[in-house]
Amino acid sequence: MQGIIVKGIAGFYYVRCTDGIVYECKAKGVFRKDHKKPLVGDLVSMEILDQDKSQGHISGIEDRKNELIRPAVANVDQAMVIFAAAHPMPNLGLLDRFLIQMEQYNIPTVICFNKADLVSDADLQYLEQIYEKAGYRTVLISAKKEQGIDLVRDILRGKVTTVAGPSGVGKSTLINLLQDRVIMETGSVSEKIERGKHTTRHSELLEIDRDTFIFDTPGFSSLDVSYLLPEELENCFPEMRRYRDTCRFLGCAHIHEPDCGVKRALALGKMSKERYDDYVNLYAECKNKRRY
Repeated sequence: MQGIIVKGIAGFYYVRCTDGIVYECKAKGVFRKDHKKPLVGDLVSMEILDQDKSQGHISGIEDRKNELIRPAVANVDQAMVIFAAAHPMPNLGLLDRFLIQMEQYNIPTVICFNKADLVSDADLQYLEQIYEKAGYRTVLISAKKEQGIDLVRDILRGKVTTVAGPSGVGKSTLINLLQDRVIMETGSVSEKIERGKHTTRHSELLEIDRDTFIFDTPGFSSLDVSYLLPEELENCFPEMRRYRDTCRFLGCAHIHEPDCGVKRALALGKMSKERYDDYVNLYAECKNKRRY
């Protein structure tokens, strides 16, 4: 039988087949031998072991369109990363790290700032401008007040989207508004450290509508990008790719070099200073990691 992995927990994979039944499966040992681990979102072949108990095992995995390491999912059309506009305050450096990872996989990403009702219009405009200058679509919503939910539905329609973000930003609340098949546990934010509790513990594929699916994935509080070569970093900043050909020197790092097209665009307000400063910090991080 053919099916799709909708959830994976502790070595068990839950495969929804064309008959609508979800089977609990283990993967054949041949996958471990080939160093290939099944991922949520994989299209697979499955053999039924016990029809009454809905048990089987996965015998084959179809070629993937793409695969992500974190979150560990496959066959993604786009990503939607959710941060809170306040409570907790958005960690823009962490957001940039997520965007860098999606750029590496050439996965289009939409940025969603939730809890827009908690901040001023000026603060929302500030967040929008940072990322729209980089070419990212940015949406502002309030899941609590159910504002902007139809816009999110339009963005998701007809696609398979990985939905990610730190804990405490309202991701589970939004997902509960988008579908009524699975009710996700919601968490609170610590007043002392403004950090959310992890409520999603595994990746799961959820059907929002016909031909519309989302991956609900565990929240993250850190992402490592220091495995990149320093010179690879500019490829993960779309706004830098736009202006790097106007630099005087080939291989310009856009930091200390004179007559730099990227720094010129920055001075003209065509790029956000916040993004540029984060690039400089990450460049140093990647360079130091390589040194040691």
